[in-house]
Amino acid sequence: MVASQPALNNIKFSIIVPVFNRPDEIRELLESLTLQEYPHFEVIIVEDGSTLKCNAIAEDFASKLVIKYFFKPNTGPGDSRNFGAQHATGDYLVFFDSDCIIPSHYLKTVTPHLVSHQLDVYGGPDKNPSDLGNLQLAINYSMTSFLTTGGIRGHRRTARSFQPRSFNMGIKSEVFRNSGGFSDMHPGEDPELIYRLMKMNHTKGLINDAFVYHRRRINLKQFSKQVYKFGVARAILMKRFPASRKWIFAMPSLATAMGTGLLAAGIVYPIIWYLLCLGMSMIFIDALIKTKTPVAALLAIPATSVQVAFYGWGFFKGWWNLMVLKRQEQVRFPGMFMGSAT
Repeated sequence: MVASQPALNNIKFSIIVPVFNRPDEIRELLESLTLQEYPHFEVIIVEDGSTLKCNAIAEDFASKLVIKYFFKPNTGPGDSRNFGAQHATGDYLVFFDSDCIIPSHYLKTVTPHLVSHQLDVYGGPDKNPSDLGNLQLAINYSMTSFLTTGGIRGHRRTARSFQPRSFNMGIKSEVFRNSGGFSDMHPGEDPELIYRLMKMNHTKGLINDAFVYHRRRINLKQFSKQVYKFGVARAILMKRFPASRKWIFAMPSLATAMGTGLLAAGIVYPIIWYLLCLGMSMIFIDALIKTKTPVAALLAIPATSVQVAFYGWGFFKGWWNLMVLKRQEQVRFPGMFMGSAT
């Protein structure tokens, strides 16, 4: 099902950004939006119960942007995006994370693509800012490398199977409202929405040149919690949408089990540890090629270990409880679901 499409240069965008205790990020994002080469857009900032508010920063840009600021109780990013959508007037809703920087050509690039391809939903890749720290480079590598994820994220060769993510996603307003918006899952609310839209036969696509710069300010402890939840979320999505089940999603769990077994076996057969070191060396070399930074390449080893182990454990725990034991999602994993704003 293809929604009606406005004409080229008449498309209005509503950019919606949920934010939680990140005022400095909002300033950087808004500054980038003042440089957009396409003029027809508004910006909606939804403060999700922050104690460090960004209302003063939003006011600073009121003379440069058409901007709306809202404060609401903390109910998570998905519900905050839904809240922002209720106050949007654009033909397309564009969702960014607060830690993104938007290139000046972004909307100018997106507009003709939407018209020519008749897209209801689109997404774009993320790139590293030039000043990204070594740990963030390492974490980004672990989340995007073929060696660690199978290369399933937004590359040209995967455009047909590409699924937009909420750090860089645009949806036709009428399509979003008819879908019911984001669910109360978190994380996982963005692929959950995409799967529902696919079932409704809406058109989606990847616009490679519509990229954003993504900072991902996070440490390894926070990263471990994040990817654990990603693993649980994937199991929930597989239960809800059987057509989404792919063997590749189980690979981190299998790799974690195999790695644990090999470490134990190395006590008896030390040569196994040499093989594990060889694998780490491969990650280092690949990360060095990708990041061009020795420190980031070295940090890619623990980052990759965290990514694989914690995602793998989360996925296995979710799969076992939901698919094998047939337990209810909200009962077994209540921390994966947020409330709603009133």
